Amino acid sequence: MATLYVVGTPIGNMEDVTLRGLRVLREVGLIAAEDTRVSRRLLIHYDVHTRLTSFNEHNQGARIPEIMAALATGDVALVSDAGMPGVSDPGQALVRAAASAGYEVVVAPGASAVTAAVAASGLVADGFVYVGFLPRKQGERVSALRGLARERRALVAFEAPHRLRRALGDMLEALGNRRVAVCREMTKAHEEVFRGSIGEAIAYFQEPRGEFTLVIEGASEAAADAGALEDHAAEMLGELRRRGVGAREAVDEAMAATGLSRRVVYRMWVATRDEGRG
Repeated sequence: MATLYVVGTPIGNMEDVTLRGLRVLREVGLIAAEDTRVSRRLLIHYDVHTRLTSFNEHNQGARIPEIMAALATGDVALVSDAGMPGVSDPGQALVRAAASAGYEVVVAPGASAVTAAVAASGLVADGFVYVGFLPRKQGERVSALRGLARERRALVAFEAPHRLRRALGDMLEALGNRRVAVCREMTKAHEEVFRGSIGEAIAYFQEPRGEFTLVIEGASEAAADAGALEDHAAEMLGELRRRGVGAREAVDEAMAATGLSRRVVYRMWVATRDEGRG
């Protein structure tokens, strides 16, 4: 039975590709590429003449049956424009289809902007959380970041240059002025890694250009513990409100149970009232 090879490609420097990856690209009968124009440059550079077909978010519905038909007669390689297929691109859909049909799926690993940025950041000690591209709309982006505010592990995200400053501003609001590594154009000629606080990064990147991978410091133990206490207080206040307990008694009870200040607990009490109205 044929094999679907998931092949890592360069994230910038053409030399990022592995010898194994090049061998696979030469030996398969078909390469399914996110953008054939991008992949063709790689193939020309290394004198690879394998047939290409496009496979991306716009045509994957039509392309999957065609690629599955190709697998019936020989091996196929899946590549993205840069890095590992299936990470922030539609490659997972083809992997699922091939595996469900009983074909072997083999990964020929290669360069990754995620792991490259993590290695360069100096901020990751106990694992990290990869969040991909942040939401484009500010409200959704702030909400997503607030949901991650108590995460103790570092956060890794991609961002487009025209949204970088707005995204950093939202991080400052939702996460506080944490340490961050802003990695630009990884492994390319103009590679740059900025290390500093989020506020310093906003001041530094006045006219961002290129592709960005961000590594954001995780929440401190104190911040994570405070968040857990606030969650507990919110649950208590909601239950007390449902039981008809008055504001003063409810706030006093939540303060005693969590040690949070009256100002914080009262603000949460008001929030539960507003949510009830919604």
